[in-house]
Amino acid sequence: MVLFIHIIIWILIVGLFIGSFAGLVFPIIPSSLLLWVAFLLYHFGIDHQALGMFFWIIMGIFTLILFVSDMMANSYFVEKSGGGKWAKRLAAMGVIVGSFVVPPFGIIIVPFVAVLVIEMLQQQTFGTAAKIATGSLIGFLGGTVAKVILQFVMIVVFLIMI
Repeated sequence: MVLFIHIIIWILIVGLFIGSFAGLVFPIIPSSLLLWVAFLLYHFGIDHQALGMFFWIIMGIFTLILFVSDMMANSYFVEKSGGGKWAKRLAAMGVIVGSFVVPPFGIIIVPFVAVLVIEMLQQQTFGTAAKIATGSLIGFLGGTVAKVILQFVMIVVFLIMI
């Protein structure tokens, strides 16, 4: 019976890991929360001694880096390409809205178009607006790549520590 329960828990853990990566395409899915639920499920459902304080501190740091890297990559590239506060805000909102509009392509198209339009409304030339919109796209993709790497590292650390 215990083996059966452990198998079910492992299936849930793997599903949560997969779901965390789905959160990269659908930003409404809280990727880091799914990872934490998987870790806690293992801790409380399988072995409460395998994951020590060091593991939890490391995961806390990685989670903080996940949040910060996403915001910083987007802001950095929008700002570097000449975008203002509205471009940064619309790029972030566009990713969320875009996840519901033609997923998964909407998370790329909607922020790009939103930033392009807002910059043109602020009387930028099309070329400048396109450069800023491209910066927002590069920021989003850079943040996503960073999140993929960090989530993968978190999972590997978990597997090593158990």
